[in-house]
Amino acid sequence: MPPQQKTGIRKAVEHFVLRTYPQIHVFLYRLTNGSVAGNFGARNFLLLTMTGRKSGKEYTTPLPYTLDNGRFIVIASNGGAATDPQWSLNLRANPQAKVQIGQKTLAVTASEADPEERKRLWSSITSQFSNYADYQRRTTREIPVVILTPKI
Repeated sequence: MPPQQKTGIRKAVEHFVLRTYPQIHVFLYRLTNGSVAGNFGARNFLLLTMTGRKSGKEYTTPLPYTLDNGRFIVIASNGGAATDPQWSLNLRANPQAKVQIGQKTLAVTASEADPEERKRLWSSITSQFSNYADYQRRTTREIPVVILTPKI
């Protein structure tokens, strides 16, 4: 097989995996209330449901999270890509969202950490999960730290 064809096939497979993996993750999480796909290794996952900024449709994405004073902290790393992930752009347009953690679903309001709080949270998160520091080195943008505050 010519190298160009291998590259094309590889790109197609990567595209397929990147498109279907989150859907499978969400399906398994919902089916089992987080018993399956609720955590991988030391990472806990939540399901974030937000409104699309252009479509107005609901979208759900699985995200690893940490807790900080009763708030859920997620990182808009996009794997170190040059652009923010779609979910974070949607939250900027409409910060009202829902999270599912296990069986529990909560309404939340999203906000980006201010510079001082980002520094504190980023230090804590990267000490636990070094891949986020690697992602930051891959990009020129400052990776946003998103705070999901439950509504009371």
